[in-house]
Amino acid sequence: MPVPVPRQRAIPAVESGQAPAAVPAQDGGPLKEEAHRTEAVAPNAGGTTLTLLLIEDDPAGSPILPELRDASGTSIRIRTARNLTEAERLLTDDVHCILLDLALPAPGRVSVGPAADGGAGADADELAVLRHVLQLAPRHAVLALTASGDTERGTEAVRVGAQDYLFRDELDGRLLSRAIRYAVERKRSLTTERKLAEGRMRAQENRRLERGLLPTPLLDGSSLRFAARYRPGRSRALLGGDFYDTVRTPDGTVHAMIGDVCGHGPDEAALGVELRIAWRALTLAGLCGDELLGTLQEVLEHERSDDEIFATLCTVDIAPDGRRAGLCLAGHPAPLIARPGRLAELLPYDNNGPALGLLKGARWPRTQVELGAEWSLMLYTDGLIEGRVGAGGERLGQEGMVEMVRRQLGAGLTGEALLRAAVNEVRQLNGGELTDDVAVVLLDRGV
Repeated sequence: MPVPVPRQRAIPAVESGQAPAAVPAQDGGPLKEEAHRTEAVAPNAGGTTLTLLLIEDDPAGSPILPELRDASGTSIRIRTARNLTEAERLLTDDVHCILLDLALPAPGRVSVGPAADGGAGADADELAVLRHVLQLAPRHAVLALTASGDTERGTEAVRVGAQDYLFRDELDGRLLSRAIRYAVERKRSLTTERKLAEGRMRAQENRRLERGLLPTPLLDGSSLRFAARYRPGRSRALLGGDFYDTVRTPDGTVHAMIGDVCGHGPDEAALGVELRIAWRALTLAGLCGDELLGTLQEVLEHERSDDEIFATLCTVDIAPDGRRAGLCLAGHPAPLIARPGRLAELLPYDNNGPALGLLKGARWPRTQVELGAEWSLMLYTDGLIEGRVGAGGERLGQEGMVEMVRRQLGAGLTGEALLRAAVNEVRQLNGGELTDDVAVVLLDRGV
């Protein structure tokens, strides 16, 4: 009569020769006593104790040998469950593998033996049991136990989600030990691959979302040329706390802005997008200057996650003839203007108001600026001027940026080429990648 499988046990080193095999007495002496032992044996040095959960309605009739140890000498503990309810109770985190008898009745069904014709009724019941176990234990390796020679059913079990299948009448301890180790490693590999695939999918979705949130300038009908450069400080991100936009209103005025939310995380990036969209909507609705910035401050105060978060902002509204502009600064560095025959310089910043979110009831005066007939206007965030110069602690600053842009303009650089050269040189001077977000916008008017 086959020896019953214990509820939970660790197997002595019999097969490996590390301990003498027990000879069963007529009354079931030493082997029977070992089969009922419940204490776990510590794994060998360098090994890991594996736990197998056997789900079978007749454990006493199982051909599984009680002396179970894998090829490396690691002990394998066995738990048995007569039904799925008991299996759910025994399925703790230390279980590594499940051995499921496909002849077990499906949930809600009574086992009446195989179908008379051996047909689809029995197959459906057995696969329903497997599917139920896979839902019950999605993180565990599963081995399917089926009748000898029933390759079709075993193959179908693997297709449904089992790691492997075994024939009941051909099973022995050595084969089962190898199968358990293989199933556990295969499940671990599949889980890792799935997590990597899910991570790649999430990264792709995030990149598509961030790319869609970057602005598309609305300059139809304007003679101004537009260029922009954007580099988020966050690793592998497309969007940071810096934001910019440019639109042309029906009266022919071109409005441009650039801003910077303090911080570099995804929350700051999301807030920057909200402020940009709010700015565009308010500008197209006819707001400008102090009224516009005051409304944006209300938006920031309602949307920020912390009262300490603020944002700097620079807005310009360029008259339809292109010769004049209104400038508002909210704690932001002044734009740079370049004109033929004159050195590039910063626009006036004496009327710089506070950053958004710092002072209740703040005001932001609008300064009138004469641009001239031909000019280039560069708006930027502080990431362009706060990079370090060399190995010391000195930063580039606005004066260093102005000198750099003058030199690049003197070399004949304009548009996208000018912005690309400016950002690249700032990175080189910093001795590597910049940690802050960088956004630069360039508007050109020719003759």
